[in-house]
Amino acid sequence: MAVSPFLTPLQRFAAYGRGEAIDRLPCVPIIGNSAARLIGARVSDFRGNGALIAQAQIAAYRAFGYDVIRVFTDLYQMAEAMGGTVHYPEDETAYLEAPAITSVDAIGRLTPLNPLTDGNLPAHLEAMRRVVDAVGSEVPVTGAVTCPFTTASFLLGAETLVRLLLKNPEAVHQLSEIALESALRYSEAIIATGATPSLTDPMSSTTVISPRLFREFSLPYLKRLIDYLHGRGKSVTLHICGKSARIWEAMVETGADCLSIDNEASLSEAKLAVGHQVRIMGNVHPSEIMLQGSPADVRRAVFAGIAQAWDSPKGYIVASGCSLPTETPFGNIRAMMDAVTEIGWPVNQEKLQAFLQG
Repeated sequence: MAVSPFLTPLQRFAAYGRGEAIDRLPCVPIIGNSAARLIGARVSDFRGNGALIAQAQIAAYRAFGYDVIRVFTDLYQMAEAMGGTVHYPEDETAYLEAPAITSVDAIGRLTPLNPLTDGNLPAHLEAMRRVVDAVGSEVPVTGAVTCPFTTASFLLGAETLVRLLLKNPEAVHQLSEIALESALRYSEAIIATGATPSLTDPMSSTTVISPRLFREFSLPYLKRLIDYLHGRGKSVTLHICGKSARIWEAMVETGADCLSIDNEASLSEAKLAVGHQVRIMGNVHPSEIMLQGSPADVRRAVFAGIAQAWDSPKGYIVASGCSLPTETPFGNIRAMMDAVTEIGWPVNQEKLQAFLQG
């Protein structure tokens, strides 16, 4: 079957899922605030400005032609909507300055967020609507949702929450229920825009908590969230930063359809462990390769990932291991897209073998 040279990302994903001919593997350099550079904006200009976020994300997609748009500025939008204090540097990614509460006694005073009124969430929803209206007929549009355990850590403070896991697990569950309800509300609002929630859960990494604690305090809430999304007809990508190999099986148990693998993990190990159960995605290093490397370094990293995972039974998406730093060179993003185009699909085995032998 001849492959059309004009596949849209939606067409590419659909054909790939059916095992039909496509031009290349799906590719997702996870572009967040680096999109500001394309329109001459500062990162702080995004605050409360859905139209500008949308303009930047649409410009980035049109410039590079990648396969998923992810409307995202920072991890703290949901926590801020619930009372956390977020600092917004003039031209860099925001960070959490103070949690919403400082004591266990204050958990009962927290209420789940209202995505239509609280914090910057209305601006992000506006951005999603605008992006969907502009290009949603050709490319998947997603909105980042911070998962319950991670949101709980931002609400109370990570160190305090980790101490409570053993000292007061009931309080952690109480806080996680509030965080889950917030995630459900925000997910519902994202779906109403025409976009799809994309789940990110950095604090569930085994860099932070053990596999046992993940199963007790994170997995049950992730499963309930993902069950809801499946009930709304949405497939789910779950990203957990850092080391995750010891919880891959548990991540599969959440029901996620695709696991986004951080650069600290091995794609070949993920393929062998869970590739027969879920699609895997990753994991070009966002800092060492995409930010600091050359286009040649990017090409080598993309080829290395494809060599490890192109034959994963449920499929493989070439992607950065996490969101790209703001200053990522545009030439490196183009190099990523060029590399997946060069090796094509089915994979050009001659080029792959030459790479492996070189």
